[in-house]
Amino acid sequence: MTPVLLAHGLVVDFGPVRAVGGFDLSVGEGASVALVGRNGAGKSTTMRVLAGVLPPSAGTVHVMGVDAAQDPAGVRAAVGYCPDVGGLIPRATPWEHLQLAARLRGMSSWQQRATELLERFDLIGVADRVTAGFSHGMNRRLSVLLAAFHEPRLLLLDEPFDGVDPLGVDATLEVVRQARAGGAAVLVSTHLLELAVQACEEAVVLKGGRVVGAAPAAELTGRDGEARYRALIS
Repeated sequence: MTPVLLAHGLVVDFGPVRAVGGFDLSVGEGASVALVGRNGAGKSTTMRVLAGVLPPSAGTVHVMGVDAAQDPAGVRAAVGYCPDVGGLIPRATPWEHLQLAARLRGMSSWQQRATELLERFDLIGVADRVTAGFSHGMNRRLSVLLAAFHEPRLLLLDEPFDGVDPLGVDATLEVVRQARAGGAAVLVSTHLLELAVQACEEAVVLKGGRVVGAAPAAELTGRDGEARYRALIS
């Protein structure tokens, strides 16, 4: 079976600095993988490449068998991406963000799903307020909501738990569970190991833009698991 996401030999250079070096990953339907590591490990850069936002210096990305270099629009149509920062329009409301997303993706009868997600993420009360006045946590919740809105085949969540309260964490974990139940592949990037373990079944550890370890997420729990993780990133 063709994996939902197949990345091979990804390299990203910013001038003389190699941000990502030789990244490989395959994620199948209903699977979930956490990219974990310290700040600056290359997680967000990798996610931008997988989302089609940043072209790699070398390597290939395929989503649902489609080559991102040959058909970037086709890949973006299958991806839902929550960036680590930005991505929102300051003078637009959450409802206007959803209207725009629905129009761009040709979604019909989207209002009920939009309302359900706004309620789940506790944003229904501010659905008509511009996002310029939102807290960091509210922006994070809205970004996750928008990534999952069109029920993508590949859901990419970059630092979705950063500054988010327990209600928002639970809502995000539920979005991940529902996406996987629907056959989507999910990739979560976070420096919060405990939440990575809750969200995903597999973990890939990055350091200096390279993969330094991979294991079932459950193996990084407890005192022994945390010690193993710290040894990998130190």
